[in-house]
Amino acid sequence: MKKKVTKQGPAIDSTELILAMEELEKESGIQKEYLLESIETALVTAYKKNYDCEDENVKITMDKDTGEIHIYMQKEIVKEVENDKTQMSLEEAKAIDKKYKVGDVYEKELVPKNFGRIAAGTAKQVIIQKIREASREYLYNEFNERKGEIVSGIVQKADGGVVVVDLGRLEGIMTVKEQIPTEKYHVNDKIRACVIDVEKGLKGSTQVMISRAHNDFVRKLFELEIPEIYEGLIEIKSVSRDPGNRCKVAVYSQNPNIDPVGSCVGQKGIRIQNIINELNGEKMDVIEWNEDPAIYISAALLPAQVMAVDVKDEEHFAQVIVPDDQLSLAIGKSGQNARLAARLTGWKIDIKSESQFREMIQGMQNGEEPVEEKEEEVEK
Repeated sequence: MKKKVTKQGPAIDSTELILAMEELEKESGIQKEYLLESIETALVTAYKKNYDCEDENVKITMDKDTGEIHIYMQKEIVKEVENDKTQMSLEEAKAIDKKYKVGDVYEKELVPKNFGRIAAGTAKQVIIQKIREASREYLYNEFNERKGEIVSGIVQKADGGVVVVDLGRLEGIMTVKEQIPTEKYHVNDKIRACVIDVEKGLKGSTQVMISRAHNDFVRKLFELEIPEIYEGLIEIKSVSRDPGNRCKVAVYSQNPNIDPVGSCVGQKGIRIQNIINELNGEKMDVIEWNEDPAIYISAALLPAQVMAVDVKDEEHFAQVIVPDDQLSLAIGKSGQNARLAARLTGWKIDIKSESQFREMIQGMQNGEEPVEEKEEEVEK
């Protein structure tokens, strides 16, 4: 399709605008070509609105090197004109240039009065808009990559419901579910929390969801306080929490010369105490992970002593026998210790005292059906 252009006057000079876009590209990474396309599109809209020519075909281009703006009125050359705002007859076109044929596009360059001022204002608005969009996208990507990491901030709002934390360039939102129940938050408190999700809100804004109750918060605290975990010498296999009350952490090292539990606790318990202090006194049980489920489950029920563990691999079920005086300790207040152990190991655990087990065996020998102690069987 052939295009011929009739020029009418000089183009609009926007050299400073190009220089500004090049500087912006260096500083923020917003591509100049992307800005040019956006500005050209916005200029067409601004031109049509200002000069009341919504039905006309208008094309506006900006030279990427000089910034010169060119405005064209376009008409398709046809045999019979149905719309004189977008079409031109072949006869009229040939009067301009005999080489025109049906299907060609006639272009006439326009230099409307005062459009330089309109163009400058429109370009400025587009650039500001694109900077905001790029900034929001940058922040979203930055925090999205920080999921699971710890961030610090100042509490801006704390009225017993959602806590809003100033993270610098963004606000962190901590819902009631993600707060430690035993903690009270106050405006201007400096707190740390874990990024658990990043969402795009209204008008492209970024919302960062943070938590102090999430298991990953404990994982990252261990990584910060214990160099061996950060360096990969010790691995956290599992975390189980009742936020604000008790937490169990299973650790493991492939190096036989490293004591994973001792390294996490630290000399005189200083390492683990730093984590407990951050968690507002939450009790912490650090146990050694073992591939043998019986050994692992026994360790997970600490501080209770375990006499025996009978595992059924297919059902992922473990029958645990403890001394009579250890039963309440193994189960814990409101079943907390057994429940956390089940979550930590991923096994269903049924805990019985030695006396209960003997009675069960005796009953089975006498042909009696075993009585289920549901309150002492804990699912993961």
